[in-house]
Amino acid sequence: MSRRTVLAVALLAATMPAVMACAGDDVGRATDSGPNGMTVTMVPADEQPATGRAGAAEPVYGFGTPATASQIAAWDIDVGPDGAGLPPGQGTVAEGLEVWVRHRCILCHGPTGREGPNDVLTGRIPGDEFPFANDRSLRSTVGNYWPYATTLFDYTRRAMPFDLPGTMTDEEVYAVVGAMLYFNDLLPADAVVDSATVVDTHMPARNRFVPDNRTGGPTIR
Repeated sequence: MSRRTVLAVALLAATMPAVMACAGDDVGRATDSGPNGMTVTMVPADEQPATGRAGAAEPVYGFGTPATASQIAAWDIDVGPDGAGLPPGQGTVAEGLEVWVRHRCILCHGPTGREGPNDVLTGRIPGDEFPFANDRSLRSTVGNYWPYATTLFDYTRRAMPFDLPGTMTDEEVYAVVGAMLYFNDLLPADAVVDSATVVDTHMPARNRFVPDNRTGGPTIR
């Protein structure tokens, strides 16, 4: 054991009795000065910070305000595959073609959703086959890959137009979803699109997806 270690141990041994025998200057609180001039204060458990103690109150930071019901409702717009959460309203395919131009969908996806320059949305594979697992060069579209039209509505309402997401009315979203389904030969040109239409439109790839239950088995149909 080095000389420095011996001195440190001796100093600790000399300090501890003084701390343990210190005189109380308050109920449950004691202070004393050790031989090195350092003041030691013993704080009772009930005066220690609440952080980490069971049952402690949540900290208050003093900024922000509780979200109002209307603010929560503005974000609570998810739509399930079964159509749960779809809003009221309707649009037509003809109106959707106007929305396609008015909200500049045409600039990213082309006049019919085939031309780009961004994601290609239109295209069916002959026989509605699903060869994506074997041919990774194929591009997925609304017509050959998306399993639910309800998801198409949900995504469009949340994320489009790309530079101004959330600016379309629910009626405009129904209409432009109708246009995309029309481009993919899934709705006629005179179709009226509402929540029932979106739920009832059977997407060609719907039965190609297998729920992942982590038990093994086939991963593609």
